[in-house]
Amino acid sequence: MADLFPGVILSGGRSSRMGEPKALLPFGSGRLIDHAAARLAPQVSRIYLNSNDPDIALPQITSFADRFADFPGPLAGIHASLTFISEHPGNQTTHVVIVPVDAPFFPLDLVACLGAALIGPDDIALTTSGGQMHPVMGLWPLSVTTRLSKWLENPPTLKVRTFLADLPVRTVAFAPIATPLGEIDPFFNVNTKLDLERAREILDAGFSD
Repeated sequence: MADLFPGVILSGGRSSRMGEPKALLPFGSGRLIDHAAARLAPQVSRIYLNSNDPDIALPQITSFADRFADFPGPLAGIHASLTFISEHPGNQTTHVVIVPVDAPFFPLDLVACLGAALIGPDDIALTTSGGQMHPVMGLWPLSVTTRLSKWLENPPTLKVRTFLADLPVRTVAFAPIATPLGEIDPFFNVNTKLDLERAREILDAGFSD
């Protein structure tokens, strides 16, 4: 799968609930963004970064901002990712791997499992856990770029699930991850200080896959 799909880390949000940029928060031996990049790198052909803050960066990693102003949410980051990859002919691909920066425990076989679920070039492969879909984390096809651009020009809503309503979505269920502190959702999301504290505890306890 790493030969097929480029990956993008979404880090363009305002981190309003955290009160500071989540990507730059200390996590493990680096920052949350470094941790996400280390988990994603073995699974993709190349990593890119979606960021609207010049301070959020990765060494030798190309970054790009949203193409719609006023932080219209994850759909804007997905759109920017698909547009950027589409405009760079060196990326011979049908899909882009999208992962948010604030899900530090996403599986190391994420891309392989999602890729296996694809049937056609227009399919969107998304993750589920505990019976809940995670509409940002997944494989997004370049073929939805124009549709998404038109949607964001005059959005009826910014909810990702609504945009997906009549599109060919394939879902892949991922089991809980066993840790020394008990099972956790593989898509545990760091939104608040308490979430960050819990994630650090899990990592410090010896989290591994």
